[in-house]
Formats: sequence, structure tokens, C-alpha cells
Amino acid sequence: MTGIEKITQRIDADAQAEVDAILSRAQEQADATAQRYQAQAEQVSAEALAKGEADAREREERLCSAAEMQSRQLLLKTRQEMLDEAFQLALEKLQSLPPAEMTELLAKLAAQASSSGREQVVLDSATRAQCGPQVVARANELLGGKGKLSLSPETGRFQGGLVLSDGGVEVNCAFPTLVRLARNQTAGEVAKVLFDETPS
Repeated sequence: MTGIEKITQRIDADAQAEVDAILSRAQEQADATAQRYQAQAEQVSAEALAKGEADAREREERLCSAAEMQSRQLLLKTRQEMLDEAFQLALEKLQSLPPAEMTELLAKLAAQASSSGREQVVLDSATRAQCGPQVVARANELLGGKGKLSLSPETGRFQGGLVLSDGGVEVNCAFPTLVRLARNQTAGEVAKVLFDETPS
């Protein structure tokens, strides 16, 4: 082997070694870059997953909260409707009392509401025709010597009950008014009876 061949071989070997070193460094850099990007991708993926889970939890909480509120509103509406129905039934029972019971009830109402004993008793037309004179007579009995109530020639536009009239002063004892007042005073107690969930 000649000197030139040796030199050429040596140059080739050095060039190959340099190429191998460059390739090795490039591979190391590529591996490092790939690892860095892989770590970043994993971090981004983990953050996106965590955010997605947090968003899903928040959405679930919002939906649950909205469902609970809607459920409470529906329950409240249902209870309100049941209370309405209970007081409507009470009014209907009052309006459909048999004549003897109606007479006694109206007489007691008139006697209790009377302040002078000289008021006129105003009844709705059906009640006036059915038992008007008897109501006034019984109310005067209940008032004793103070009883000088009279049956008004006028009729009221209410359904059941009565109104006591003394000049410009009226005492409203019509059934719808009495039921409404009773509801205002007793709705809480009625609701407790209707909706008490404690075992008896």
C-alpha cells in the first residue's frame, strides 16, 4: 500500500469517524428533542384531561343544582295547589251545609259579628230564600235582650255566609272572605298537617 493510499484511507477513516460522531450527536439531539416534546405532549394531555374532568364536574354540579331547584319549585307548586284545593273544599262544604246546620252557623256568625244588635243581615239570594227569617230569629235569640237584627231586603253577590250592615258600616262574614282569612291565619298549620313527613 502506497503512502497516498494510506493517507486516503486515513482521511476516509477520519471522515467516517466525523460523520459517525455527527450522526451520533444528531441522533442524541433528536432523541432529546423527541423526549422533550413527548414530555410536553404528556403535560398538555394531562392538563387537558384535568381541565376536561373539572369542567365535567362543574357542569354536573350545575345540572344537579338546577335539577334540585326545579324539584323544589315543583314540590312547592304542588303543595300550593294542594293547599288551594283543601281551602276550596272547605268553602264548598260550608256552601253545601244542610238547611238546619246552615241556619245555626249563620245565626252564630251574625250574633258574634254584631256590635249593636240592630244591624241588617244581608244574605245571598239562595240562602235568603231558603232560611233568611230563621237565621235572623235564631241570631236574635243568641243575642238575648240585645237582639234586634233584621233581614235586609237587599241580597249580596257572594256565595254563602252573610254581611252585617249598619248604615255605612259593614261586617263581611261571607264564606269566601272567611275562608280567605282563615287561610291567611292557618295556612302554616294546614300545610304542616298535609305535608308532615314524620311517622305517626
